Amino acid sequence: MLTIFAWYWRVARRPELMYADSEFSRQLLSAVPRLTRRYMPTPWLVNAHLQILAIDLKKRMTSSAQYDHSQLLTMRDGGTTGLYWMGHDLPADTPTLLVFHTITGSAESMRDTMSELLEASGWRVVLCLRRGHGKLPLTAPRFNTLGDTDDLREQIGEIRAQFPESPLYALGISAGSGLLVRYLGEEGEHSAIRGGMAYCPGYNIEVAFTRALPFYSKLMAKRLVKQFISPNQKFFADLKSYRRGVEAVDLHDLHDHLYEFAGFSSREDYMNASNPMHVIKNIKVPLLVLNAEDDPICSIENVRENAGLVQSQPNIMLAVTARGSHCAHFEGMRMRSWGSLLAAEYFVALDAQQGMEPEAEPMPVAC
Repeated sequence: MLTIFAWYWRVARRPELMYADSEFSRQLLSAVPRLTRRYMPTPWLVNAHLQILAIDLKKRMTSSAQYDHSQLLTMRDGGTTGLYWMGHDLPADTPTLLVFHTITGSAESMRDTMSELLEASGWRVVLCLRRGHGKLPLTAPRFNTLGDTDDLREQIGEIRAQFPESPLYALGISAGSGLLVRYLGEEGEHSAIRGGMAYCPGYNIEVAFTRALPFYSKLMAKRLVKQFISPNQKFFADLKSYRRGVEAVDLHDLHDHLYEFAGFSSREDYMNASNPMHVIKNIKVPLLVLNAEDDPICSIENVRENAGLVQSQPNIMLAVTARGSHCAHFEGMRMRSWGSLLAAEYFVALDAQQGMEPEAEPMPVAC
């Protein structure tokens, strides 16, 4: 028994933190206790694959969490996106947390996460559902599994129209983190979002998919083809890359041939418009990044390759846990998401500290 406890105590480590020594990082460390405490994974879910299995099982179980408001939005080109709200009727000046979902995410699969964020933060939360996801029909001949910042701007415009007094923050999960970083980098100091958190990002999408464990990469590619391409032949059957898309064997193969489906004439143009690492240096608002060493989908190799760049930014902090798998981070007997609880704690602290300015010429720190 003592041996098991000693092993678990070694597994339950504090996050490894990488950041620039700035006013932002110092205040964040003092205001967000989870960043400096041990992450204690649910004892029977220490293994990365068991954590992913637990995510899937939780999604299949009937959840008591319900959205209290939802709406469909028509984009400028006729495409359809959605907004799914919890806490919609909170006071108008309550902060609003935008959530950008995973690569196969839906309103149904995100309910538990949304409910946890609402409960932990006390804020209004809204899921920004992308084209073709969940039960949304594809109503225009274009989709991007990595998200579209033009669509996001239209969604943000609707949110701001409804709640002009509400400060906006955003959590991007897996593929949604790429959309978040793209938006923040493209907008720079003009961002409508005051601060963000990227949860289990893949970083450079030109190589990230090649490092995903083959089992998951093949499974997710199959799901994406079934969700987006096969049911929408009327839009895509005449594309030169259609057959390669339908026959894609893994995530890298699929995204190598997805450019026409996303409305681009070449792979290079698609990558230039979608890769978050091309614009990360232009982010001007606070950003917390969370990864796990044992993530079988977004490899720790992606993190290590880009840690120096992230660490050089005075308004970005990177936290890496030893365990947690991919967008799981279950803790305790209730299997609550440590990642969601960290996000809520971070955003509440950030909102209380708004107005601070990052310092120039930061000193990189790792601990």
